[in-house]
Amino acid sequence: MNSQFGLANVWAQGDIVTKTVAILLLIMSLASWMVIIVKTLDVLKYKRIARNAEDFWHSEDFAAGLTKLGADPANPFRQLALEGREATLHHRNTKAHLHDSLDVSDWVTRTLRNCMDEFTGKLQSGLAILASVGSTAPFVGLFGTVWGIYHALLAIGAAGQATIDKVAGPIGESLIMTALGLAVAIPAVLGYNALVRGNKGVLQRLSRFAHDLHAYFVTGARVTSGGANVIAMKKA
Repeated sequence: MNSQFGLANVWAQGDIVTKTVAILLLIMSLASWMVIIVKTLDVLKYKRIARNAEDFWHSEDFAAGLTKLGADPANPFRQLALEGREATLHHRNTKAHLHDSLDVSDWVTRTLRNCMDEFTGKLQSGLAILASVGSTAPFVGLFGTVWGIYHALLAIGAAGQATIDKVAGPIGESLIMTALGLAVAIPAVLGYNALVRGNKGVLQRLSRFAHDLHAYFVTGARVTSGGANVIAMKKA
């Protein structure tokens, strides 16, 4: 027996506006969950890479350190190390360029910062979708509710009766749109907050690694313990 209430009935009895709102909420939900899943996997991958990045400093030379970082071109720690090395060699082996007015510290700093900015943009891509879904989905659902209540009241007025049995069904079905809007928005907001925290942790570790690389390329050693000690590593 077919139910007279619920989502199926809302879809069957709804007009083009109601169905459009329902489809829009479905698309927003799919998009947010896709972003949450993909970006969560990315954060977990980069956290695993960050934990292994410390092995770089326990190497005999720079080439061995790169080997420990792996060959994955998407590894931001490897990319930082390569960019820093290229910047250092370029600065030392060229003359009569505008960058000669910068010392090697400023030149390496700018290179590492540019590399980090590119990775930050990549890491944070997709979060705008979650923010947009989290902020707009409740209002999209509310619009569907208002539209449904409006047509329910018109139908009740045309029938000439406003008893509970005639009001409860249409109004309840209209309120389902609000619930759908919240069901889409809440995971998007929670996912956004969780991914922001995860990204922040990855970027903090990458920033510390970049700081150590800067010290290594400028002074030949990684500064540790607030500058009290250094860890030397042969250059490639």
